[in-house]
Amino acid sequence: MKTMTCKQLGGACDETFSAATFEEIAEMSKKHVMVMFQEGDEGHLKAMNQMRTLMQDPIAMHKWFEERKREFETLPDE
Repeated sequence: MKTMTCKQLGGACDETFSAATFEEIAEMSKKHVMVMFQEGDEGHLKAMNQMRTLMQDPIAMHKWFEERKREFETLPDE
């Protein structure tokens, strides 16, 4: 298991997520952001808009995703 924060995953807070794989942690983060979006959290809305902009460039999005995945892989196991 490894732990990352919402901020490490492009979000806006210090909420932590723990999972065995990066894909699992990314899914947890996505669900968290959707809850924050529904609650109208300003910081998360801003982060979502930044991600939307990033997603318009598939190469940049792929690079961002791979960087987060590498960061996950370098974290110590808990």
